Amino acid sequence: MNIAIIDDTPLNLVLMEKLVCHLDGCTPHSFAAPEPGLHWCLENEPDLIVVDYMMPGIDGIEFIRRVRGRHDRDDVPILMVTANHEKRTRYDALSAGANDFLTKPIDKHEFEPRVGNMLKLRQAHLDTRHRAEDLAREVQLATAEIWSRERETITRLARAAEFRDPETGAHIQRMARLSALIAQRLGLGVERTSDILLAAPMHDVGKLGIPDHILLKPGRLTPDELARMRMHTTIGHDILKDSASRVVQLGASIALSHHEKFDGSGYPYGLAGDQIPIEGRIVAVADVFDAITSERPYKKAWPLSEALDLLRSGRGSHFDPACVDVFFASLDAVQQILRQYGDA
Repeated sequence: MNIAIIDDTPLNLVLMEKLVCHLDGCTPHSFAAPEPGLHWCLENEPDLIVVDYMMPGIDGIEFIRRVRGRHDRDDVPILMVTANHEKRTRYDALSAGANDFLTKPIDKHEFEPRVGNMLKLRQAHLDTRHRAEDLAREVQLATAEIWSRERETITRLARAAEFRDPETGAHIQRMARLSALIAQRLGLGVERTSDILLAAPMHDVGKLGIPDHILLKPGRLTPDELARMRMHTTIGHDILKDSASRVVQLGASIALSHHEKFDGSGYPYGLAGDQIPIEGRIVAVADVFDAITSERPYKKAWPLSEALDLLRSGRGSHFDPACVDVFFASLDAVQQILRQYGDA
């Protein structure tokens, strides 16, 4: 235990220092002036402060107020040294945050039990703090484990949809990171951007409910088949919407809205502009861009310049202009994602 002793009377200072040295496990830190003592108490964490009332410059009450002004010093016990007749001073000291008093002249038989009681109080505070820190660590570990399992479940759900679709897993990785890039540049914040990174791969999970003869058909779909294919948006939403996870709920919103168009000509509900959730508008840009720049068994990859021309021409009609603008402002990062998560 580190005990700070602040007293401008040399005899009192020496006496209290010797009494502290007789206590097991206690180290005195003595100061004959209040200013260096206050500096030490604020720069370090004492386990007990013993401070005289009558001192030049800062008196004991002002000393206590300044120590208590630091919220992380709230539980440090403070003993004030006063004369018996100074009742008004004691009242003011209690209001400032003193825990107990020592009476002048210092009496060994009073000093030791009062200091001992204060140190027991301090140890109880430390034990409580350590238990709280241990519990916080346990909660943090448990939360991290839950979050890790949730991420794994989301990833496996997205992969299940991949296996039914001729698109590659690399497409899922790229479009998710492109979506997160757009979200970040739009200023949606770290947490929202992270959620979009995790939720975007679930955009096509509704394809689990589309029959193979439609989903895997190499040629043009008939009007009836196209209508059935478009149902993957509402199917995906139905699969995900009732989850307790905010990320899965976000995935439900993306699944439902990523084929809506900014001018209202998309599906399933023909939403326009800000009626479309921002996550749907973001994924629409990322998904279309990566789909047309990726090679598939049924098509060649578009050159980057042509893909960018498509985004430009669709700005304000198919795509949210703000999403397109930040995409073009981030082309270096876009190309880095394309290289890092190539199909190979």
